[in-house]
Amino acid sequence: MLTLPPLETPRLLIRPFTLADLPDIYPILDVELADVDFGSEGLLPLEGRRRWLEWTTRNYTELARLSQPPYGDRAVVLKETGQLIGAVGFVPCLGPFGQLPYFRARGGVSRRFTTDFGLYYALARLAHRRGYATEAAGALANYAFTQLNLQRIIATTTYDNEASQGVMRKLGMRIEKNPYSDPPWFQVVGILENPHN
Repeated sequence: MLTLPPLETPRLLIRPFTLADLPDIYPILDVELADVDFGSEGLLPLEGRRRWLEWTTRNYTELARLSQPPYGDRAVVLKETGQLIGAVGFVPCLGPFGQLPYFRARGGVSRRFTTDFGLYYALARLAHRRGYATEAAGALANYAFTQLNLQRIIATTTYDNEASQGVMRKLGMRIEKNPYSDPPWFQVVGILENPHN
């Protein structure tokens, strides 16, 4: 079975979410980060976030049982205090990657959608500008390359999300901006090739 074990960094524990995390993750994702465009479902009411958390925790077992990649959210926790400060995880990322110069150089311009292995992160404001996002995302990137043996991972964000682009740069990602206006949610892509290949 393909599972993502808890990962540790010098300051963080990245672990599966539990249902007991609802009081901590809801205010982060649906109140504090209300103005951030994650390009997904948007803000959820408390009951909606509870359903999301139930689905997330069930997903760990079901994806592993089907021998699928360990997609989904993981809790980011400060080791020193045990405080949950956000989420990080993997997602299948569907997009017209052939529109980007990096991918065009490898196969021509294509507006067809393909799937790539996505990395994402969302941390509480109290955790911003402390390197936690880079530390958590770096741990997942390392796992993706050393344990899943992936060729590359990508991350996406909006043109105006400089903080997310900063994390991409610190991870060593190549930053590509979509030269087309369509689709509107496909704006900035960070690309990281496996350094072990």
